[in-house]
Amino acid sequence: MTRFGIALPSGGSTSPPLLASTLAAAAREIEAAGFTSTWAFDAIGRGFLHADPLTALAVAGTVAPSLELGTGVLQVPLRNPVELAQRVLTTHLVSGGRLRLGVGAGSTPTDFAALGLDFAGRFGRLDASLALMRRLWAGERVDGATLAPVWPDALGGPPVLIGSWAGSKWIERAAREFDGWIGSGARSSWRALCEGIARFRDLGGKRAVVTNVQVNLDSPTASPDGPDDPCDLKCPPKVARDRLERLCALGFDDVVLVPRRHDAAHLRELRALTI
Repeated sequence: MTRFGIALPSGGSTSPPLLASTLAAAAREIEAAGFTSTWAFDAIGRGFLHADPLTALAVAGTVAPSLELGTGVLQVPLRNPVELAQRVLTTHLVSGGRLRLGVGAGSTPTDFAALGLDFAGRFGRLDASLALMRRLWAGERVDGATLAPVWPDALGGPPVLIGSWAGSKWIERAAREFDGWIGSGARSSWRALCEGIARFRDLGGKRAVVTNVQVNLDSPTASPDGPDDPCDLKCPPKVARDRLERLCALGFDDVVLVPRRHDAAHLRELRALTI
């Protein structure tokens, strides 16, 4: 049975500024509406302030104890892997082991330019950083760096899910070496999601997540949903329900919606579409 999650407010360019209470209030409403998870995205060079995903999830996990917490996805090559490994373990610990670490190489050059990092070398950096972090989470010493002794409740680190395109070699690694695959509704297409999950399952992959499914139920007409169009819910509620059923039929284990609002009434409306 497909599970449904909601993205936390991020304070993006088209969203209201975050307040001190925004993240906690949204997490409580997401949990109260009956969703199973909440997710945070990652951006740092887009021309606006975006909430740090691990900090946001730590807040959400503290006030909403039943929610699973996911990054969808965290751009690992933007960070020092030792420092990132420490922050990931901290979030995993304070959430009681509920963190699901979705990671990716990144696809936006301005994020790398903002930090003076090489965009072209991001895949090699992702590979090396993941290998190093997993060893640190296990309590090993790596090139003079160590996090040992790792807190018992955080030992081994969180499950790691790989965000990748349908044709990437990383989808094979997601199936065989990691804990799942994440595809993007907004940054991909219906065709890519269909092909990606089929390939992932054929390779023996277990958990498949589609994130970044944008929602606008106030739209009087439905957005295009041909094979090469993004997967979204920018449409009337009846059409939205049909699209969610299509995602379920494809076999995704989790669908993560990105609403325009996080008030209780709107979240209940979204939850009703998933039942």
